[in-house]
Amino acid sequence: MDAPRFRPVADHAILVEFGETITDAAHDAVLKLDRALAAHPFEGFNEAIPAFVNLLVDFDPLITDHDRVEAALHRLLAMPAAAVAKGQMREVLVCYEGAFGQDLKEVATRTGLSEEAVINAHLSGDYKVFMYGFAPGYAYLAGVPKLIQLPRKPSPIRDIEAGAVMIASAQCLVTTLIMPTGWWIIGRSPTRILTDDPVRPFLFDVGDQVRFRRISLAEFDTAGGL
Repeated sequence: MDAPRFRPVADHAILVEFGETITDAAHDAVLKLDRALAAHPFEGFNEAIPAFVNLLVDFDPLITDHDRVEAALHRLLAMPAAAVAKGQMREVLVCYEGAFGQDLKEVATRTGLSEEAVINAHLSGDYKVFMYGFAPGYAYLAGVPKLIQLPRKPSPIRDIEAGAVMIASAQCLVTTLIMPTGWWIIGRSPTRILTDDPVRPFLFDVGDQVRFRRISLAEFDTAGGL
């Protein structure tokens, strides 16, 4: 596609698309425009919501309209943009033992690896927060190594506990609520993603890097779980 592409959304937003497939270049373009809007908001700007390859720009339709907003976005895109700085490195603890890794054996079987090799591959991933979605604090992390990439399950499983560490395709996620999922559950984390801080409600920012650190079941219990 010829990027970026602008799509009107209702009477109060524009979706700016930078690609059709998830790439670092497309996501960097999303982050650059998001930060440019934060530094130079146009009149009537409400908020911007970044995703994998697009940015939803919400505005007040009583103050401005699609044409003027698109013109403002073109001006921002034409400005020299600083390189996207690396986000903060966030550490997430994960225990793969027992019932916490309920799909670990199946992932090993489907990938032709041992369970320990699946764990080591997961720990070696280069993870980055690409977007939030689906539920509060659900940070979608890109960077799952190809060795353990699997499509989602054919059917979702209900009542998965908060803290489940899951993978599907190239993405990884740590659940924050009891929810159904069709992702592969390989561990459980005691790290709190929901912070209870109204100013900073989530542990991660979009663009942050994430490193998983393995802990034992005893260490999980000492950490207090979720």
